[in-house]
Amino acid sequence: MTDVVVASLEAWDAVWRRNQYLITELLRADPGLRVLFVEPAADPLHSLSRGWRPRRGRGLRRAPEVAGVDRDRLWLYQPTKLLPRRLDPRADRRLSRATVAAARRLAMAAPVLWVNDPAAANLLRATGWPALYDVTDDWLVADRTDDEHRRLVSDEAILLDRCAQVVVCSPALATSKGAHREVRLVTNAVDVDRYRARHDRPADLPTGPVALYVGTVHPDRFDVPLLAATAQAVHGTGTLVVVGPVVDVARDDLAELARLGVRCLGARDWESVPAYLQHSDVLLVPHLVNAFTDSLDPIKLYEYLAVGRPVVSTPVAGFRERTDAHVRAVESADFPDAVRDALLGSRQDVPPVAALADVPTWSGQAALMAEALAATAASRPTRPR
Repeated sequence: MTDVVVASLEAWDAVWRRNQYLITELLRADPGLRVLFVEPAADPLHSLSRGWRPRRGRGLRRAPEVAGVDRDRLWLYQPTKLLPRRLDPRADRRLSRATVAAARRLAMAAPVLWVNDPAAANLLRATGWPALYDVTDDWLVADRTDDEHRRLVSDEAILLDRCAQVVVCSPALATSKGAHREVRLVTNAVDVDRYRARHDRPADLPTGPVALYVGTVHPDRFDVPLLAATAQAVHGTGTLVVVGPVVDVARDDLAELARLGVRCLGARDWESVPAYLQHSDVLLVPHLVNAFTDSLDPIKLYEYLAVGRPVVSTPVAGFRERTDAHVRAVESADFPDAVRDALLGSRQDVPPVAALADVPTWSGQAALMAEALAATAASRPTRPR
């Protein structure tokens, strides 16, 4: 295996997610590997409708420098979607052709296709490249419009039928997707040593007791009203802090959180995240509990465990199964008081709990993904349709 094209749900940016960690470890382990990382298309008309500045996609370019990886082996590509699907039924076909052209510019004639975005079913149909489907969320049970849901059902049916390998990140996905075909379980992970190394307190972290959430704030999974209720419960006891991108949350809701004293610091570079976790008194998971969140394997589970601070979570997958004394999974109705009690009982001068032997590492999970990619590369290409 020498070339892989990754169709990602997220851009390669400073907020690292599963794809970036796995790809980085794969590149470090295999000096012959090259990766073209395809980001979600820029959508100028959609941006304009949201009041944002429209822009074209950033095209083909080298990735930012990653330690231990030659920049000639990691490339990024962001195409442009000029018109929405309802106006241009051939929009997905155009995006697929643009991606194939980018791969050819890198002399990737017959790469393995790693699909994270279900819409890349169109790319699989157009190319017939041997493909792996890495399922990280069950979008079929997410709250979407009827048209979006129908498209997701159609795309996933193609991927489950035609991909040589299907990888899932959670036991729930292993059950749901495994009912249709054989799958491999490759959970998320953490760089334990990096999260255990001591870091200075971030300058923008408030003084006094802090209850921290790290991750994307999105209505698909984040319970905004619950965070507001928690802010009221901890008033005078500590400060709620959110570190991460805020997506599709109403401005009125954000204004209410600010009024209640919640500090939303925005996204922070992946390398700085351990410092925020280490210097917080309590770590939070105010997530909704539903079929969609049950399909997830939150990376924050492993990051929170690695730093060993007290954790309060709603009973979502991953956290509700933990039996560690410092991890509490409580019903939403009990969550605000549980956070307040944890803040009152937390002491920053207490060292973190001992490292946990059952926390997977990204290097170990990348080795499992390498096996799945090798099996995909050895499979027969599908015929373009």
